[in-house]
Parts: sequence; C-alpha cells; structure tokens
Amino acid sequence: MAKPLTVQSDKTMLLEVDNPEFEACRDLISKFAELEKSPEYMHTYRISPLSLWNAASIKMTAEEIVEGLVSFARYSVPKNVINEIKEQISRYGKVKLVKEESGELYIISNEMGFITEIANNRAVQPFVDGMEGDKIRIKKEYRGHIKQALIKIGFPVEDLAGYDEGNKYPFNLRPITIGGIKFGMRDYQRASVEAFHAGGRNEGGSGVVVLPCGAGKTIVGMGVMQIVGAETLILVTNTLSIRQWRNEILDKTDIPESDIGEYSGELKEIKPITIATYNILTHRKKKGGDFTHFHIFSANNWGLIVYDEVHLLPAPVFRMTSELQAKRRLGLTATLVREDGLEEDVFSLIGPKKYDVPWKELEAKSWIAEANCIEIRVPMEDDLRMRYSVADDREKFRLASENPEKLRAIDYILKKHSTNNILVIGQYINQLEEISQTFKIPLITGKTPLPERQELYQAFRSGQIKQLVVSKVANFSIDLPDANIAIQVSGTFGSRQEEAQRLGRILRPKSGDNTAIFYSLISRDTNEERFGQNRQLFLTEQGYEYEIYTLDQFKETVPEEALSK
Repeated sequence: MAKPLTVQSDKTMLLEVDNPEFEACRDLISKFAELEKSPEYMHTYRISPLSLWNAASIKMTAEEIVEGLVSFARYSVPKNVINEIKEQISRYGKVKLVKEESGELYIISNEMGFITEIANNRAVQPFVDGMEGDKIRIKKEYRGHIKQALIKIGFPVEDLAGYDEGNKYPFNLRPITIGGIKFGMRDYQRASVEAFHAGGRNEGGSGVVVLPCGAGKTIVGMGVMQIVGAETLILVTNTLSIRQWRNEILDKTDIPESDIGEYSGELKEIKPITIATYNILTHRKKKGGDFTHFHIFSANNWGLIVYDEVHLLPAPVFRMTSELQAKRRLGLTATLVREDGLEEDVFSLIGPKKYDVPWKELEAKSWIAEANCIEIRVPMEDDLRMRYSVADDREKFRLASENPEKLRAIDYILKKHSTNNILVIGQYINQLEEISQTFKIPLITGKTPLPERQELYQAFRSGQIKQLVVSKVANFSIDLPDANIAIQVSGTFGSRQEEAQRLGRILRPKSGDNTAIFYSLISRDTNEERFGQNRQLFLTEQGYEYEIYTLDQFKETVPEEALSK
C-alpha cells in the first residue's frame, strides 16, 4: 500500500488525505511542522526552524522526527531535509542563558563557534558587555531583548537564569467545588502543569500550554498558580473574562474573595491575585504617550504572570514582558497561530511550547464535544453580483460577507435545529442587527452594557432563551457550555485563530448527546471562499473536515414539516 507522505527538498510535505495512514501521519507531523494548505485531497505542511524548536522544547528528538518521516514517506526523505531537522533540533539548548552566583547573566555554549558568532553579531551587541573567556556577559536589564535578538539570528536560547520567587501566596484546590461538584484535575491538565513547572527547576517556569477551547485552560492556570504558590498577575482579554476567572478561582480554590483584585476600566484593585485586561494595559492618554497602567507589573512582587489567550498578546505588552524575564510566565492558548507573525516573540519572551494535546484526542475521550464542520455556499443576487464585480478587494469581501442571501441559510438552519442552543456569530454590526431583528433573537455587541451582557448569557445558560446573536466580543472566554450549534455569518478575513476560537464556543462537553455543529456561511464564487479556506487551516490540521453544501443542497436536508412552519 502506498504511503501517505511526500517530503520535498524545499521542506514542504504533501499529505494524502484519502489514505488509511492519514490520521496517524497528521498527528505526528503536526508536532513539528506547520499546515499551509488543506484542500480536499492533499494537505501541505512546511518544516520551519520555529516549528522544530517548539518540537525540541517538548523533548522531541531529531531521531524521532526523522524515523517518523521515513515510516510514512512514499519516497526517500531528501538528505537536506534530514540535515535541517538535525541542525535545528540540535540548536535548541546549545546556547544557554545562565545566572552565576555573582548575579551576573551570561550566554554560554559548548560550541565555541556559536559564542564567537553571537559576540560578533551587530544585532546582539547593544545588549551585551563583551566576552569573558568563553562566555558573553549580558546587561541584566536586557534579558528579554537578548533572547529576541538571538532567535532572529537562529539561536533559540534556553533560559536557565532562574526566577524571582515573588511574595509567597499558598492556597489549596478544593476537592468539592462551592457548587457542590466533585473536583479534580484531569490527567492532561495535571500533565501540563507538571510540564510547565518542571519540579521547580530552571528548565521550567516559562512557556505556553496549548489546549483546545473548552478543555479547561483556566483550571491549568489555577493548577500552576497553586504549585508555584506566589502572588499572581493574570492578564485576560476583556472584563467578562475577569469575572469568569474570578468565579472559577472562588469555586475551585480556597482563595478568599477579598484577595482577588480586578484591574480594568471600571476598577483599579491590586490584590495578591490580580486579574487585569490587555486593554487597560495598553491604554495611553495620547498617541505616542506613556502607557498609563504599566506600573501594575511592579505594583506587587509577583511570583507568576499568566497570559490568557497568549496568541492575542498586544505588541506593547510584549515590550513590557521583555523586561519581566525574572518572573515565571505562563501562556495559555488554543492555538499558537498569530496573524501578525509574532510567534517568535511568544517563544522568546513568554517561553516555548511546554504542552500540547491534539483536539481530536480530547474529543475521543469526551473531554470536549464531538464537532461537525459544515460550509454552506450561498449565491448572490444579480444586482449584488454586479456591485461585487466592480468593487476593490476590501469592498468585495464586505459585500460577500454581508450577502443578504445568508438570511435564507440562517432560516434553514434555525428550522432544522429548532430545539438546539444556537449562537449566530459575525463581524459586521449592521448585518448582526438585521439578523437579530429578522429572527427576533437577542443581540450582544461591544456596546452592550456589561450587566445586560451577563444577564443575556445567564438566560442562555438557564435555557430561558435558546438563541443568541453575538459579535466578535464572543470570540473569547465566554462560558456557554450548552451551546451546541454555531453559525458563522462573517469573520476577519482569513483569521485561523478566530475560526478556532469560534468553534471553541461550542466545544464544552455536553451532558447526553456530546455533539456540536459549526456552520460557516460563505458567498459562492467570491474572495470569501479563498479567505474561508485559509480560516479553516488550523482546524483541518487538528483533524476537522468541512462538509460543503450549496444552499439548495442544504435545504434538502431540512425536514419538510420544519420548512412549512
């Protein structure tokens, strides 16, 4: 039988979908390569230095990778690819950043050639105090800057310089939650905490845990907080996330409410456990001015900083993080994909990937819902097609996204799933307002006051309402465990991480039928199709396949009696 993988000398790999070994091969190569394209029959992956360094950080060896490629490859693996794998894997950990008893920071390596090359590179010279024998002394305040500079010239430094312990703050996880439910960490949550902490050694203490939406990243965060046992600053995407973290901490730990502070647009509290939004951290009174609230990083002697949804970390927070390298740093995310290409900065400033679980592996164990992805291709009426044909690219995307024919698709989906809990998610407020009015469904946008938002979410959780229309404010950190249908009507161009986050809104495990359906509505024969394919890349890498229907084909799946209502 023919093997599924073709490895090419340009470090791309072609993986045949219709092959019995497809899934096993995909699970292996996704650990050390990045998915670039995923049409129906052949997926394209690329091996890059960063993808290999992340693999090395989770202890994958060059031998494992090469043996895996050879076992799945249809033809012999090109020698230059094998050499590149060995070279890049060997580079991780060859250059180390250490702190000596004197308190001075040094770059060291067993390869004297590396040390000489680094010392003579212009990019690193602003951050060093010169050579001392066979090592390079680093200016202490530039611990993060030197790591950024080194990764850009191909030296992924392993930071073993240790951490400030911060103010001690011990607490316990509850065996029974405040809500009366038995609580214990799942095996993969415990494993991710241990991989991050590394027994308290300097090899641990900074890095990223990658888990699917709905898999309990907040619980991992609390597990790390508990094992570190120090005052903690938690950075989140919005005020609603602050409330959800607070509720989870109160429910599952013995931390008193009086020790949890909120630092947002509404409140400015500094407590032993402080939860702040990225928005408040990046606030400044005028363009180009100082960031008003960066003092929060030094307001307490933090022993741990948690970056929730680390793939969204704003550039100014990266800059501040470069000066916080003596603090333990935990990044939490469903995907390391960043649309701004700053994955290297996550690697060098937050830390390498410490733990990753394939989405389908957790689905198989029922830790997240089983999800089906369906794309419905909707036609355009002639007048709109004419406007589309003469518009520029950006306007084309907007016209395709707001295509009124999508209302018909929504109508069919609502009729087919009339008893389900449905989220309609989109990008454009005018479109969402029209959907809300047409189908008499409550709408939540960024302008919806927080108390009203919380009230609507609670009504949805309790079953008072079965349907909600939500803008991109719902991309992140909303906890609606019973939502089992999502309808994506428009999105942010080709954003892979947004697609993953939106699917995540319906992945929390369900009681009874543990399945969910993610519908994506796309205007047929438009640039929205191309952007849609790019959006789907991350999810197809995780093993999700999209069934594709025309609107007429989908209508045929709706029972006649439902259509007649």
